[in-house]
Amino acid sequence: MKTLDPVTLAVLNGRLVQIADEMDATLFRSAFNPIIAEAHDACHGLYHAQTGATLVQGTSGLPIFVGAMAFAVKAVIDKVGRDGGLAPGDTYLFNDPYDGGTHLNDFRLVRPLMRDSRVFAWLASVGHWLDVGGNVPGNFNAKATESFQEGFRVPPVKIVRDGVLQQDIVDILSANSRVPLSNWGDLNGQLNALDLGERRLHMLLDEYGDETIAAALAALSARAETLMRANIVPLPDGTYSYDDFLDNDGVTDKPLRIALDLTIAGDRMKLDFSRSAPPCDGPLNIARSTTVACCYVALKHIFTDVPANAGCLAPIEFVIPDTSLLGVSAPRPVGGYTETILRVIDVIFGAFAKAAPERAQGSPFATINALSLAGWREHGRKWVMFCFFGGGLGGNPEGDGLNHSNNPISTATIPPVEILESLYPVMFAQWALRPDSGGPGRHRGGLGAIYEIEALAEGGAEVFLLGERGKYPPFGVNGGGPAALNRFVYETDAGEATPPLVSKITDVKIRRGQKVRLETPGGGGFGDPAARDPQRVARDARLGYVSREAARRDYKVVLRDDGSVDAPATATARSGGPA
Repeated sequence: MKTLDPVTLAVLNGRLVQIADEMDATLFRSAFNPIIAEAHDACHGLYHAQTGATLVQGTSGLPIFVGAMAFAVKAVIDKVGRDGGLAPGDTYLFNDPYDGGTHLNDFRLVRPLMRDSRVFAWLASVGHWLDVGGNVPGNFNAKATESFQEGFRVPPVKIVRDGVLQQDIVDILSANSRVPLSNWGDLNGQLNALDLGERRLHMLLDEYGDETIAAALAALSARAETLMRANIVPLPDGTYSYDDFLDNDGVTDKPLRIALDLTIAGDRMKLDFSRSAPPCDGPLNIARSTTVACCYVALKHIFTDVPANAGCLAPIEFVIPDTSLLGVSAPRPVGGYTETILRVIDVIFGAFAKAAPERAQGSPFATINALSLAGWREHGRKWVMFCFFGGGLGGNPEGDGLNHSNNPISTATIPPVEILESLYPVMFAQWALRPDSGGPGRHRGGLGAIYEIEALAEGGAEVFLLGERGKYPPFGVNGGGPAALNRFVYETDAGEATPPLVSKITDVKIRRGQKVRLETPGGGGFGDPAARDPQRVARDARLGYVSREAARRDYKVVLRDDGSVDAPATATARSGGPA
C-alpha cells in the first residue's frame, strides 16, 4: 500500500469530507420535507467496497445514520453477491430497520462508485421521509406491537437500474404514503446528492489516482484506531456498570431497563448490554446495528479527537444479545428507536462517569418527543406535521449545559417556528425556555423548553406523541442533581389532560382553537450545586433560568429583594445553618 506524507493525507481528508458535505447540502436545499430541509435529519458518506465500513462522513449529517449505514451498505453488498448484475448507476433503495436501518421513515439509497468495472467505494444517502403509511400519520405509533402497524417495509431494491429510474417502484412508494409528493421530492433530492457525490469522487480519483485515494482511506481508518486505543489506555482497567430506564413501551406501563457493563482492559473496551430488558411489545425495540451505531456516537462524544470512521470501533467489543430489546429482528416494532438509543448513550455516559469522573457529563434531556399533528385541508388534502423538539444538555467539566439544544445523536436543528407555521395549519402560542428544568450543579444543566401549539384547521387535528423521560429524569454526575421530567398536556372540552402513559399517546383529537403543550426536560447537573458561584446563581435568577425558590433550595443561595446575593445568609445556608 502506498505511503502518504501527513500534508497530503490532511489535504485528501479535507477533500473527501467536502464531498460528503456537498452531498448533505444538495439534499438539504432540495428536499420537500422540512425535517430534512430545515432540521437536517439526513446524512451522506463513503463506504468500503468490500465490507461496507464507514470511510468518510460529512460534518453536518446525523452521526447515528453514519454508524448504521455501514450495516446498510453491507446488506446491499450481500444482495449484489447473491444476485449479481451490478452496473454503473445502479442505486438500491430500502428502509429495512432490521438490516442496517433505524426505523421505517429513514430511507437509504446506496450506489456503487465504479472504476474500470470494479467497485471502488459505495456512496450512500439516508433521509427521514415524512410519512410511510402505517396506522399513524408520521409513523410514530406509540401503540404499535408489530412493524406492520408502523409503515411499509422495503428490502433492498433497485430504484435506478442502468441509470434509469424504475417508475413502478416509485408508484408503489407513492401509493403507500399520505403525502406522496413530499416523499417524491425527498427521493429526487437524495438521487441528486448521489449524482453529485459520484461526479466529485470521480474528479478526485482522476486528479490523484485510485491508488493514492485508496491509500489515504486506509491510513485514515488506521489512524482512527490508533487514536482510539491511545484514548483508552489511560483509563483505569476494570468493569463499570450503569443502569437507566425507559418509562414504558407505549403498550404496558412498566419500566424497561437499559443496562451496561463497561470493561476496560489495556487498549480495548467491551460494552456488554446483556442485563438489559427483553424485547418489549411496544415500539421501543432496536436492532443490533442500531445499538452499535449509537455506541459509536456516544464514544465520539467522549473521545472527541478520534476521526469519524470505522477505525474507531476496532478496539471495541460489543455484547448485544438477541434476547434483549437492543438486538431484535422482524417483526418487532422499532418506530420509537430514537428514545432507546438515547438511553443507550446515557448509560455509556453514566458508566464513563465512574471510570473517568473528570470527563463525565450530565445526561442530556434524552428524548426527541416525536410529536405529530395531522388533519385535512379544506381542499381535501391530508396534512401531516411531524417534528422533534429540544431540551437541555448536561453540565460538564467545562461549564453549564446548553439551553434548548438537540440531542447527542445528531447535528440536526429544530425546525424554525416560522417554517412550521407556514407549512401547516397550526400556530405556536408559546416557544420559550422552561425555568427550573436544568439539573442543579456546580455546572448547571441546560434548560428545556415549553412549546404550546394551537390547531387552526377547521377540522382540528389528530395528535400523536412518542416521548420519554416522563418518569425517570436525566441524571446528574459527580454530585449534580437530576433535571425536570418531561410533561405533555392537551386541551379537552373538560379541561387539560395528560397521557395515562405519561410520555406517549395516540388517538387524541383536538378541535380548532385547542392546544397541546410540551414541557421538555433540561440536562443533568455536574458537581455539587452548593459549590456553584453564588453570583452565577444570581445571574441565573435574573435571567429567569432558576427561580428564587430553587436558588435557595438547590444551591443554598439566598437572594435579596433586588436579586443580589445575601452573602451572610448564603454562607449560613451553605454551612448547614438556617437560611
